[in-house]
Amino acid sequence: MNVPKHLRYSINHEWVNESVDPAEVGITAFAATALGDVIYVELPEPGNHLTAGDACGEVESTKSVAELYLPVSGEVVAVNEEVLADPSLIGADPYGKGWLVRVRLAEAPPLMSSDEYLAFCNESR
Repeated sequence: MNVPKHLRYSINHEWVNESVDPAEVGITAFAATALGDVIYVELPEPGNHLTAGDACGEVESTKSVAELYLPVSGEVVAVNEEVLADPSLIGADPYGKGWLVRVRLAEAPPLMSSDEYLAFCNESR
């Protein structure tokens, strides 16, 4: 499974790239594979201040509809307009063009490293 080392991960299968400012947030390849072909995505409006764990949108696939939970606290400063226009980018490139939102972090989130996330996924199977 592709799990980039420079990202941090949540138990809900979201990733956070804290090496850019504002931080980028998306869903992992594990989640994208489980969802299947994504056909619709709803994202929060820029300017919203959210707390880690808040529902912030949804992803609809040919298999199911899943709520998106923000793994960090902060202000949403941008959404990925390309993903809104072409939701298949989430599955095609979850760690690149498939990012979902950019967030100005309010605090450093307690997230997993890539190795911890891999172990978590292996335990979940």
